[in-house]
Amino acid sequence: MSIVREPVSIFSSTQPMEGAGVRLKRAFGHAEAPRLDPFLLLDDIHSNNPEDYVAGFPWHPHRGIETVTYVLHRDIEHGDSIGNRGAIGDGDVQWMTAGSGIVHQEMPQTTIGDMRGLQLWINLPASIRITQCSPILSTVAEIFSRKSESLPLRRTLSCSALGIELRSWLERPGSVSFSYPEK
Repeated sequence: MSIVREPVSIFSSTQPMEGAGVRLKRAFGHAEAPRLDPFLLLDDIHSNNPEDYVAGFPWHPHRGIETVTYVLHRDIEHGDSIGNRGAIGDGDVQWMTAGSGIVHQEMPQTTIGDMRGLQLWINLPASIRITQCSPILSTVAEIFSRKSESLPLRRTLSCSALGIELRSWLERPGSVSFSYPEK
């Protein structure tokens, strides 16, 4: 039997400019982080205008967090200070543990048409915050080739940290839910 809960809060997204001038929608960020920890930030990068995203996210540092980047449409090239290089495209995911520190870049590989993706930042527990860096690129083919009895019929992006689950249904952009453990 599932328990239906009423929302505790509803956040309005903001529209900051990040990186070298990328326009995005932030579902939650700095102001909401104390209430949503370990989830720190969720950005929706979505535009039909290349001027809104083509400048990308040039070299920048991360430390003590994990970033999960999910590309719905177009290609993004990743490079980092420990020598990893790769591209993620439609349906691909990059899960990067920044740990003790990493400098990386995420650069769109197109100057025409629309782009769509999500990025989630997750705070690492203090006990493992200064762990080894480990970016992992997974293609959509690798993800959906994994056998699972519980694989949902609709595509979801879901992750869990410290007993809190965040799930985003990708057919309905902007639909994000949280599940908290029973107290």
